[in-house]
Amino acid sequence: MNNQKAGRFARPAFGADMEEEDAMVLKKTAVAGTLESSDVMVTVTPNPGRGVEIELESEVKAAFGAAIEAVARRELELAGVEDAHLLLRDKGALDCVISARVRCALYRAAEAAYDWTREDAL
Repeated sequence: MNNQKAGRFARPAFGADMEEEDAMVLKKTAVAGTLESSDVMVTVTPNPGRGVEIELESEVKAAFGAAIEAVARRELELAGVEDAHLLLRDKGALDCVISARVRCALYRAAEAAYDWTREDAL
C-alpha cells in the first residue's frame, strides 16, 4: 500500500500496484471534456450492480469505435471501477485525450482529489 496517501483517493495506485480497497466508488454523475474538435465529452454515471456499459457517439465509430472503447475500459480497469455507465461523445480525440477525460470524469464522480505530486515523481 502506498504510505504517502493522505486520504482514500488522495494518491491512488493504478494498475498492478492497486489493491482492492483502492477501487474507486462512484458517488455521482460527472462530466469531463468538451464538444470541440479533437476532444471527447465523457459522462460517467454510477451503475450499481449492472457492470460497465459504454455508449459511444462518434462519426468515426465504424473505424475507431472498438479502439475508443478499449481506451475507456482500460481506464475503468486501472481505477478498479466495475459498475459504471459511460457516455462518450467523440469529436476526433486521440487516445491520450480519451484517457485523460475518462480519468478526470472518474475522479469527479468519486469526489476524489488527484494528487499532482504523482506526476512530479515520473
